[in-house]
Amino acid sequence: MEDTASLNSDWDSVCGDTNHVMTYNGTVPPIEITRSNSPIPSHAHFNLHSTNEDGDSGSLQHSFLRVPVGLSGRSSPSVASMGSEPESCIDDTRYMTDDDDVIDEYDNVTLMYAKHEKIPMKDFGSEIRATMDIDHLLNKAVLLLDLQETSLEEIFAKIIHEMDIQEPEFTSEQVRSVLFTQDAGNQFHILSRTVQSICTTGSVGGSFDYDQTWICALCMLNTVQHRHVAIARLSHPTNLGRTMQDLRFIIIVIAPSRAKGTKTALETTRTFATLFADMEIRQRLVMAQSVEQFRSTLLSAAKELAMDQNQWRERKSSIHLSHAKEQIFGPEAWYPFRGLVEEFKRRLAIYPSDYLDGIRGHKTVQKLFSTVVFLYFACLLPAIAFGVLNDDNTKGAINVRKVIIAQAIGGIFFSLFGGQPMIILLTTVPLAIYIKVIFKISQELGYDFLAMYACVGLFCQMFLILYSATELCSLMKFATRSAEEMFSLFIAIAFTVESIRAIHNSFKKNYNDCDTSAISMKAARTALNAFKNGSNADSIVGNITSSMSIGDTGSLCRRDTSILYMLLMFGTLWLGLFLYNFRKTPYLTRSRREWLADYALPASVLIMSFTGSYAFSDIEKDRFNLRFEFPLIQMADVTSLPPSGYFVCLLLGFSLSFLFFIDQNITSAIVNNNQNKLKKGTSHNLDLFVVALLNMFLSVFGLPWMHGALPHSPLHLRALADVEERVSQGHVHEVIMNVRETRLASLIAHVMILVSMFFLIPYPLQLIPTSVLHGLFLYMALTSLSGNEMFERLLLLITEQQAYPPTHYIRKVPQRKVHLFTACQLLQLIILCAFGFSPYPFIEMVFPIVCFFFLPIRHTLIPRLIDYKYLDALDGRH
Repeated sequence: MEDTASLNSDWDSVCGDTNHVMTYNGTVPPIEITRSNSPIPSHAHFNLHSTNEDGDSGSLQHSFLRVPVGLSGRSSPSVASMGSEPESCIDDTRYMTDDDDVIDEYDNVTLMYAKHEKIPMKDFGSEIRATMDIDHLLNKAVLLLDLQETSLEEIFAKIIHEMDIQEPEFTSEQVRSVLFTQDAGNQFHILSRTVQSICTTGSVGGSFDYDQTWICALCMLNTVQHRHVAIARLSHPTNLGRTMQDLRFIIIVIAPSRAKGTKTALETTRTFATLFADMEIRQRLVMAQSVEQFRSTLLSAAKELAMDQNQWRERKSSIHLSHAKEQIFGPEAWYPFRGLVEEFKRRLAIYPSDYLDGIRGHKTVQKLFSTVVFLYFACLLPAIAFGVLNDDNTKGAINVRKVIIAQAIGGIFFSLFGGQPMIILLTTVPLAIYIKVIFKISQELGYDFLAMYACVGLFCQMFLILYSATELCSLMKFATRSAEEMFSLFIAIAFTVESIRAIHNSFKKNYNDCDTSAISMKAARTALNAFKNGSNADSIVGNITSSMSIGDTGSLCRRDTSILYMLLMFGTLWLGLFLYNFRKTPYLTRSRREWLADYALPASVLIMSFTGSYAFSDIEKDRFNLRFEFPLIQMADVTSLPPSGYFVCLLLGFSLSFLFFIDQNITSAIVNNNQNKLKKGTSHNLDLFVVALLNMFLSVFGLPWMHGALPHSPLHLRALADVEERVSQGHVHEVIMNVRETRLASLIAHVMILVSMFFLIPYPLQLIPTSVLHGLFLYMALTSLSGNEMFERLLLLITEQQAYPPTHYIRKVPQRKVHLFTACQLLQLIILCAFGFSPYPFIEMVFPIVCFFFLPIRHTLIPRLIDYKYLDALDGRH
């Protein structure tokens, strides 16, 4: 075997043509094992292999125990580990003749667990904390040059002594106990947590070796409040054990146990390790003659590295207005209907696979069945809830039956002819708000509501056809993630507002207006008036009794109804969220947890409906009215409007087209997010064209409008997806691996809704209390917040810094810029809500236009406050 020193003498020349990868080695304290009476073969090796749960091929985890055995057959184990002890120390075998000595020797047997995890190099060009740490920590770091010590203990004792950390509860013994893994008898002395780079050949299955010229050791202490760094350069390359046989540089990082995510010991170590992984920087540090020269060399190296990385970084996310035309419409010649025709041809070629993909593949049928059940309840129940909302807003002109039949027709039509089958159409809260605006305006102007509704819808759909024909959907490339997040939050707020408004009305009707003192005063006034009018005693008693049981509003006092309303609404929310998050618990098996999570929505509604109808059968509950006095389908008389009415309808239709355009395209953008790994391509123009044709029919027959809905469309996609959980530095996130892109789930679910229209009305659908439906609103609002980065950044305002997640924008953007961007988004959201929930209909009607104008604000005003490189991290495309 070649000499180890000779193998490492040409290290730098070998690594010059290879790839560097940094490896983090964290060793836990040893575990004692007991003696085994079974014979062990001579020089037996025990390998304990483990892998990450996420299956990450980039991480290596292994531990082993090597037990050499003497000629006598008795085991004489010595310690082996993945630490820093040389291999020769392991092969020493001692022969035992006394049984007591054997037992004593067995007491020293230890299992050593070592975890090797690949961590990425620090990006000095984009991770803002990298250069800040170098500037801040290097100026106060302890730098020791040309140390003469030759043993690991002496070197670290010298470094810790020179660091001279002045913290109240700190002791140097604490550092040693954390830096080293050792037993009571000091049988071995191994660094517990280290970071080194490894050189690989780059080929599959190629060899690799540690860069043994430097090592970073890190420790976390709860007795320090600040980070401390020490860098030592040995006088000559020294062999200090396995993976450190040619050591020249040692870096020690001490950090608080509870620190901000970007200031932990590991993150700080990554910063310095990235610099020392560069062979050229190490050579310059070897040539440094003084401490100041050493420090200035590191500072200049960090700045040069940041400049080099920035030069090669392209802005992939931010769209600059100077190149907007080419980026939006492409370099090819444009003509009307170009995008529509191209998308139609592309989708037509894969149309048969849209059905076959729903029945072939592992667990596909099972996923299809659970998705059909989910969509049935997820579309039918909100249709009933939106029907109740529209019924209240239009005095029954658009009611529950109309919303259900529109849901069935629209869902079947889009499932058959739509471009992206993952999109689910639904009437939404913004549409319900706009329908209420049209109803109020028609009442004030004295127009027939259904005629005006149909006229507004026809004008709106004509604009949508124009948008799809001219490829204006490409303008949504300006819609960065912030627009999607704001609109998604607006819908969640609208869900919440409607639910709170419903429970407020219930308490106002059944609780507050039944105040005892008010009723008593009314009864007294009634009796006094009756006495003055000369009524007889029986009549006075009857009037008092009637007044005591009737509130000021004329309704019976039902306080138990309001209390039950609150319990059922929040009970539906709690049960739905409990089942939805059940997949994160350790109970049952993974498949059963997924099954419960898939059926969270229908299960919570059915259980709470049963609870309300039977467990509280004696209490009267709020139920929706089916309005059989209104015809289900009725063609509107558009010609009944005066000429001025058509102009009003044109303005309303133009404003409404912005709502359709933004909502449909934002839903499409979220569904077609690259993280969802869809393979069949986008069809924005085709989807908008199909939605326009559908809504022309719905407008003429007085049925509610529909477009792509949030959060139903992403939830539909997720229900058909295979999802895996990944762990990144202690934070769990889910990754979609594959999606079954099929039309079958949506088609079957909406056919079932159509059947339910004729066989489940009025019973059993009318047994569902309206409180459960509004609990469903809250459930959809809260589940839609998952993955919304704007909501996550809002939570950062009230989150302890050390609990910040290791997201890309936390690493790449200064904290103040993160909060500034969040404040800008919050201001826009407040403005949108002010228009969307305004009590004045003529102000409320322009909220879609307000939402659209947030796009130029994002690309003209926001960059004046925040640099493009930060916006790319905060608000770049997915």
